[in-house]
Amino acid sequence: MKKILEELGSRDRIAICGHERPDGDCVGACMGMYLYLKKMLPEAAVDVYLEQPADIFNCIDQIGSIRTAYEACALYDVCIVIDTNADRIGVAGCCYETAAKTINIDHHISNPKGCGTVNYINPKASSASELVYELLEEEQIDEPIAMALYIGIIHDTGVFKYSNTTPHTMEIAARLIGYGFDFTKLIDETFYEKSYLQNQILGRALLESVLFMDGRCIVSGVDRKTMDFYNVEPKDLDGISSQLLTIRGVECAMFLYQTGQQEYKVSLRSSEKVDVAAVASFFGGGGHRRAAGCTMRGTYHDCINNLSLYIERQLRGAARETECV
Repeated sequence: MKKILEELGSRDRIAICGHERPDGDCVGACMGMYLYLKKMLPEAAVDVYLEQPADIFNCIDQIGSIRTAYEACALYDVCIVIDTNADRIGVAGCCYETAAKTINIDHHISNPKGCGTVNYINPKASSASELVYELLEEEQIDEPIAMALYIGIIHDTGVFKYSNTTPHTMEIAARLIGYGFDFTKLIDETFYEKSYLQNQILGRALLESVLFMDGRCIVSGVDRKTMDFYNVEPKDLDGISSQLLTIRGVECAMFLYQTGQQEYKVSLRSSEKVDVAAVASFFGGGGHRRAAGCTMRGTYHDCINNLSLYIERQLRGAARETECV
């Protein structure tokens, strides 16, 4: 794919959108692209659509410009879909459906071909923010753009801890921090710090977690009643599945929270032996090999049983491979 300005040409109205329940990478990548296009195309109408991001991302320049609702009269020449495919576009699915041209930028293995008329898909990239960086003219990046993209990269790499971190990722991160923002403060405030209520619900999830499959798998969940009791929303539950995975001996972690009557949002994390993207794909979801998710219908225990079937198959296969070695 060409650099983004070459690909856009003389387009006058541009929409940028990401996936529902946007995480740090989605917010960082979309805002990085937005800030860049606003700078480089001052005469163009550029809008970014996302569900309301978590407050921790308020440090991103012009975060208040995000549109959280789509107006039916808004028509665009180009719709740039970032960090997702068409099935998971959040508040602005109509932008994608009505735009004259669509550009899809994604790194999810579950979106191998892309959903745009032009696609930039690389499952080996650490994050969508890394891909956005590669589409910008480096000499035109400034501190606010660099900071937004850096936030996206640290969130999708677990501050460079996850296996999706590559030497190329580190090279890009090094260039980004060269723009002068306080990257240590940024990591603390957007990745590690939690509110009192977030820590309370995390503690509740850990307290009520259950180990099974001889300690190789762990599961926890919260229902709507519990979320209402602690006054938390889905964005306050980020990081719980990753924390479950830190328990010694656990190969796969499942975290579920209720979104409706017998409906649950599932977050899956794996250390190595389980491809959770493959597991999630059986239930209409997707993601990465070690981090994926899906939405499931049924009782809490039905969801766990159905997920466990596919997880156990992979763990058994990994055990047989070890025995052969």
